[in-house]
Amino acid sequence: MERLYPGRRLVEIGDDTLHLAYPPEGHAYAACFPSLTVVCTQDVALDLPSHLGTTFRAEARGRTLHLHTMLSSVDWFAYAIWDTDGALRRALSLSSDDGILENTGNPLDFEADYWAGKHPVEIDEDDPDLSYPLPFHPLDLAEDALRALFGFVFEGEPGDGDAHLDEITLAGYRLDHPGR
Repeated sequence: MERLYPGRRLVEIGDDTLHLAYPPEGHAYAACFPSLTVVCTQDVALDLPSHLGTTFRAEARGRTLHLHTMLSSVDWFAYAIWDTDGALRRALSLSSDDGILENTGNPLDFEADYWAGKHPVEIDEDDPDLSYPLPFHPLDLAEDALRALFGFVFEGEPGDGDAHLDEITLAGYRLDHPGR
């Protein structure tokens, strides 16, 4: 965490579970497992996920880096994947207000049914604005991305074999500025 936040003072605030994947601003949660490191912070909630800062990308060098972020209050989802050499493989950002914000690289298998129209948005016939910028709801794709990439869901119902958020412990940190 110190390498991700140079110049910040990290104050341990105790453990919590992955249900805090979107911690308050100025906080981060992290865990290291044998072949996986998880970092949860608002600092990676970027409209254009391909613009993730060099500090995070450099820390992941030699490993595949996955960024996944979603915000249900604005129906927004973004994800990106960088290969072990640091090359961007896929970046996608979608919102119900703006449609496609970023779409770089080839879609992954879990996206196929969405782009093929197999998860249509239900339009309220009484709504005077019957337009919708996408053929599906971004948060539905976000949940399927979580399951496909990481083996759990955040807001949906866990399926057989899915990890449960309350079983994944993360260390919590407050990210203070020096002198405060």
